Amino acid sequence: MTTEQAGHSRTVEVERKYDVDSSTPLPSWNRIPGVDAVTDGELRELDARYFDTADASLSRSGVALRRRTGGPDEGWHIKGPREGDGRVELGWPLGDDDALPDAVAAAVARWTTEPLAPLARIENARTAYLLTGAAGVIAEFVDDRVRATDLRTGTEREWREWEMELGPAAPADAAGREAFFTAVEAAVSTAGGRVAASGSKLARALSF
Repeated sequence: MTTEQAGHSRTVEVERKYDVDSSTPLPSWNRIPGVDAVTDGELRELDARYFDTADASLSRSGVALRRRTGGPDEGWHIKGPREGDGRVELGWPLGDDDALPDAVAAAVARWTTEPLAPLARIENARTAYLLTGAAGVIAEFVDDRVRATDLRTGTEREWREWEMELGPAAPADAAGREAFFTAVEAAVSTAGGRVAASGSKLARALSF
């Protein structure tokens, strides 16, 4: 769920990630509770640069600071540590240049006030699908083909992954969410996917 607050957005992300091979077919969602239809895929070319201290203290604390272009939510983002089944993401507009906005610097000071520098670049050819039901969007499923560069060493990595993130019409109770994700994971497993070995793209890019 996304809310607007004093010049920035606040989103609570509840999602699951899955590793897949480059040729794995997309899952069939016909047995997912409450899902009546799936939209056609929308291609989004995303390009993000992640910033951190010299010793990667943000990343090691489960925090990500990025500037991303492309997609409906392009801008500056801070993704906080996981809290239970979700993760809070704060967002600000891109601004006129690549400089870290004062408002973003103030927010990230909760974790560090050390100098920040580019840590990784993650380019992502994303195809997004909306799973909808009678009340609206239940979830967004994305098929990501990722190219990541560790800017500390120049090491490049490529992989494919899927994400399923709950939408505004998702089940509000824990039991309903668990039933939803149980059905999702059955469909993913049938297609040939598996639970992701890494908790985030940034962690995988940096081999954390």
